[in-house]
Amino acid sequence: MIEYVQSALLIISAFLIIISAVGVLSLSKGTKNVVYARIHIFGVFDIACIIAMIAIGQYLLAGIYFILAPFTAHAIANAYWKKEDRENNLDLVTDEEVVDDNPFIQSKEKMQALESENSEKLKADERFSVTMLEIDEGE
Repeated sequence: MIEYVQSALLIISAFLIIISAVGVLSLSKGTKNVVYARIHIFGVFDIACIIAMIAIGQYLLAGIYFILAPFTAHAIANAYWKKEDRENNLDLVTDEEVVDDNPFIQSKEKMQALESENSEKLKADERFSVTMLEIDEGE
């Protein structure tokens, strides 16, 4: 009887994995809020994996995955919202004035100029040299 329950759980999880795979593949990159849609679809995949782990008897691993999966999905969504989602987060669209007295906040143009200046200095810097030593294995 237990084998039938395990088989049914594995079939249910396989069905959910197929549905989530079709859902991820059917999303186009032009879809609005595609990152959030993918995270939502991968939530279905997570539940399918938890069901499969329960079916094969890995209860502790299923419990840990059940607790950690929502945290990781939330962390990914929050990081995307805070750093890259310009469509929904209007605070990212506005250009802020860069204060010159704060050494940690610099404009992008100034940082690029400093990087190009440093790369010119590194090319001209010949303090370091690389030599190769050939070793004959027959000796």
